[in-house]
Amino acid sequence: MKTYATAFGKTPDGRKVDIFTLSNGVVNAKVSSYGAALTELHAPDRTGKLADVVLGFSELAGYLGKHPYMGVTVGRVANRIGNAEYHWQGATYKLYANNNGNTLHGGKEGFDRRVWDAQIADDADGPAVLFTYVSPHMEEGFPGTLHTRVTYRITKDNALAIEFYARTDQATPVNLTNHSYFNLKGAGSGDILDHSIFINGSLYTPADDKLICTGEIRSVHGTPLDFTTPHRIGERIAEVPGGYDHNYVLRTEKTPLRLAARLTEPTTGRGMEVLTTQPGVQLYTGNFLDGSAVGIGGPYGKHAGLCLETQHLPNSVNHHHFPNVMLNPGEDYRHAAIYRFSTSAG
Repeated sequence: MKTYATAFGKTPDGRKVDIFTLSNGVVNAKVSSYGAALTELHAPDRTGKLADVVLGFSELAGYLGKHPYMGVTVGRVANRIGNAEYHWQGATYKLYANNNGNTLHGGKEGFDRRVWDAQIADDADGPAVLFTYVSPHMEEGFPGTLHTRVTYRITKDNALAIEFYARTDQATPVNLTNHSYFNLKGAGSGDILDHSIFINGSLYTPADDKLICTGEIRSVHGTPLDFTTPHRIGERIAEVPGGYDHNYVLRTEKTPLRLAARLTEPTTGRGMEVLTTQPGVQLYTGNFLDGSAVGIGGPYGKHAGLCLETQHLPNSVNHHHFPNVMLNPGEDYRHAAIYRFSTSAG
């Protein structure tokens, strides 16, 4: 099925925003040129009934207003950078502090607040949309002009594949991700506490009281963070102050693409595997959702969705023993994230 575009509205400064519909006949998605955002993702349950399994807004106004990074592309650097600064080759780079004195998801106006250029990119691999954005030198404090591409594709095996690419003319940190909130029962159909999750990693990166990774790497064994065997989200969440908002270090695989997590929902039979080329995945259980964001599924309250953000380890730019996030001229930044859907019998 061919991808097509429809008007989604205009920004306050008059820039046109489009929304694109992609489908392989089983799974279908909508993505917006504002924030290169995934606004809807419909997948079948065990009876074949479709439901929108991500939280999103039906109107552009929802994305223009204050919202918790609903389905957007975040960058240049996802997650938090401590003290809104980093040091590189003798220089100190001061970034925009938008979260308790730290930089969160790129700063005040990160990639989630930009209008991306877009083109339909359907090919033999499936329906696709290619978004591009050029981030100028020192935007939000980050050096270098960064040319960025994000491709959304619905594959033949009922997956949403997202490919990230970037090049720079000066050394700069890059850590892009998608910030979708998933609910396999369907957006607005209750919370995600009964979802069962497996995470393919036995280590995590602890954070301080401002959610800044300290540079430690610890084992999850013997803690409520251990999802190396499947557990319901709600089974031990009361033992985790504030709820789950933790970065897991994924097991190394023989191939670049590795399994990050497997999510299942018992009443619908929907399952979702998350695969990535990145070393980490952030599990966030929508702890700060409070009903103020009203989307396609109605008001999104606490735990209405969960995020599985494939990414480099948080605050890596300040912890040089973590995998490198610095992109140099002549190098390519590449990152693949695949969300593959299936169903199970009742």
